[in-house]
Amino acid sequence: MIRTRQLLTLTAGLAAMVFAVQSGMSAATAHATAPTVKPAAATAAAKPNIVFVLTDDMSANLLQYMPEVQKLQSQGTSFSDFVVSNSLCCPSRSSIFTGEYPHNTGVLSNTAGSNGGFKAFHDNGLEKDTFAAALKAKGYRTAMMGKYLNGYDPKSTVDGQQPYVPRGWSQWDVVGNGYPEYNYKLAHNHKMEPHGDKDKDYLTDVLSKKGQSFIKKSAAANKPFMLELALFTPHGPSTPAPRDKKDFPGLKAPQGPAFDKLPTNAPPWLARQNPLTQSEKTAIDKKFRKRAQALQAVDKMLGKLRQSLTSAHVADNTYVVFSSDNGFHLGEYRLKAGKQTAFDTDVRVPLVIAGPGVAAGRTSHAQVSNIDFAPTFEKIGGAAVSSKVDGHSMLPLLDGGSDAGWRTANLIEHRHAKPAHDDPDNHGTESVSPPNYHAMRTNSYTYVEYDSGAKEYYDLSTDPDELHNIAGQLSRARLAKLHDALTGLKNCHGDGCWSAGHP
Repeated sequence: MIRTRQLLTLTAGLAAMVFAVQSGMSAATAHATAPTVKPAAATAAAKPNIVFVLTDDMSANLLQYMPEVQKLQSQGTSFSDFVVSNSLCCPSRSSIFTGEYPHNTGVLSNTAGSNGGFKAFHDNGLEKDTFAAALKAKGYRTAMMGKYLNGYDPKSTVDGQQPYVPRGWSQWDVVGNGYPEYNYKLAHNHKMEPHGDKDKDYLTDVLSKKGQSFIKKSAAANKPFMLELALFTPHGPSTPAPRDKKDFPGLKAPQGPAFDKLPTNAPPWLARQNPLTQSEKTAIDKKFRKRAQALQAVDKMLGKLRQSLTSAHVADNTYVVFSSDNGFHLGEYRLKAGKQTAFDTDVRVPLVIAGPGVAAGRTSHAQVSNIDFAPTFEKIGGAAVSSKVDGHSMLPLLDGGSDAGWRTANLIEHRHAKPAHDDPDNHGTESVSPPNYHAMRTNSYTYVEYDSGAKEYYDLSTDPDELHNIAGQLSRARLAKLHDALTGLKNCHGDGCWSAGHP
């Protein structure tokens, strides 16, 4: 693999040869007299940079509408079985920040008062345990931009600060309710920036410019940096940029084998779902089209960020990571618009990583999870990974090596959420929050246990669309082994989660 120092040497050699041809002298003489090629951040090359673009509610079937992400795939490694620990915004993002499963963060929902939201994350003291805190302690400039955690409000006073900026972040450009993309207040460090309803206020574009500026300033300062751009897109209302409102005319939602169809032996909460009406299908088509339109600004952002890395001469020493906090269903299993189930539509999301030494155009089938982000970022930055972390660094998977030895099972947790006016994922009549469950997802099956005693088992090798629940056909011995393996995962802590992930 070619590291940054090697690339600098090669670049200098090429510059010398070009100089020789232009000057009519020998390459050896030219090498001594040619201008030195020295990127602005050369002194920081020992510590790679990280740019992390995180979407909100992005399902894998939207990748085909994002050419910049597809370009990133061709230049990096994609993960076909990346699974989130909880298909809900705040619990998932808490796992991303800390590398811990929800049962260890204690963040189990979006709202305060039910072990959830920003309040639970803050009250549980988790802000000192994030990858940002670890990287900043190692000399990184760290920036958080966009969406933090549900319930965070720039207008509120927390720990005597207003706006409140958690520890670990050098730059803070965060919005409370940014879902509409307009008419929001952005906390720029400890100052408030109001934004209105003009085209220039479109949130994704505002964040894109701030991200580009952060890259430029960090490179100029010869400082390693970690930038997280956490978008509100394509979460509803899925507002596209003005320039993208007419994109994909007539686009309809995919109607795969699971569309408007119940699995056989569906659990009681799902079995009661009625067939979709024509008006509901029409609404689903409109939602899918708007989601694709809204993601165009995110795709453009990714391209501009990468251009900024190139212009700042740090592209070869920067990991670019693209993913989502959870997936989304639209009509599958007779469920209208939402997430929170253990189906692949909701828990299996895109993950693409490109950067120094990363194999290009490769797809890894390793069972990676959102708990693996924090230890990966910390390893990149040379920070120690806490023994509390449940995840594992993905770096050994990125250089084209074998997936052998990686965990074989991921845990998915869910706590039923009651409708709440302040919860963007549990209000109205569309979203359905299943009863409490724990699930185990491997490359060959998904196994679900509900607190009620109901069970699901889908054989992914013969039933990739998860349409045949065959839990009732499994032997008592097989069910006992599955139960023991799942129990080990749902009770694991720290390093014990790695062994529990090898049932």
